[in-house]
Amino acid sequence: MKLLHYQAANGIPRLAVVEGNEVRDAGRDLLQIFAGQKPVAGGKPLEMGTLRLAPCVPRPGKIICIGLNYRRHAAESGVAVPSKPIIFSKLPNALAAANDDIPIPPVTSKCDYEAELVAVIGRSAHNVAEAQALDCVWGFCNGNDVSARDLQEQSSQWLLGKTLDRFGPIGPWLVSRDEAGDLDRMPIRCTVNGDVRQNSVVGDMVFGVPELVSFISRHFPLDPGDIIFTGTPEGVADGRPDHPWLKPGDEVVVEIGRLGRLVNRMVRSD
Repeated sequence: MKLLHYQAANGIPRLAVVEGNEVRDAGRDLLQIFAGQKPVAGGKPLEMGTLRLAPCVPRPGKIICIGLNYRRHAAESGVAVPSKPIIFSKLPNALAAANDDIPIPPVTSKCDYEAELVAVIGRSAHNVAEAQALDCVWGFCNGNDVSARDLQEQSSQWLLGKTLDRFGPIGPWLVSRDEAGDLDRMPIRCTVNGDVRQNSVVGDMVFGVPELVSFISRHFPLDPGDIIFTGTPEGVADGRPDHPWLKPGDEVVVEIGRLGRLVNRMVRSD
């Protein structure tokens, strides 16, 4: 199943189902789908080109992020591959949708991109074993863990550089686990103005999705609708000799396997 959220006339995101070239209102909310209910048959048809998209998971209870989860990204960052997952978070203000503009505020001059597979929890997970952990994941979407490196490097706590407004776009779609395909073979790519900056496969992760879900659930519970940014491969601006930081006008595109194209434009913020 392929889902999206769009902004209804009242400003409240509504769920829709994408089937080929057709988009229809689901007549359900996301938690009902996670609970096993099917979209209402014969939902209102929608014109994709006229929709203003919302984040494909519009109200996650937790936005969890994993640091240094690709070996070559750890190498370009000049640090050792972690022996356990590095956990941090973003706050709700960071959430953004496909096609949203991402403001670069005056507090940073080192704005970076990070293409990331985002795992979306569909079933509660607490102390779940790794062998059962993937059963708690409903599906996946594209994510961009936009990062202000100068703020991130101010201390050992990364939060400040990770959660500026709209620094966590996700989408355009949420794709169910069965339709997303083989994670290990899933390509992950980021382009800036058409220039390929990151090009890898999800299978290069240090800690795979089942291991991450199991590890997190041993420390705090995961609930339906929580999302996990699972880390980024090599090629970020911070790891390149020329440091091509994002600037106003840049178009950033994240493409991961069958999850569509997450497109955002960087803009200046006062």
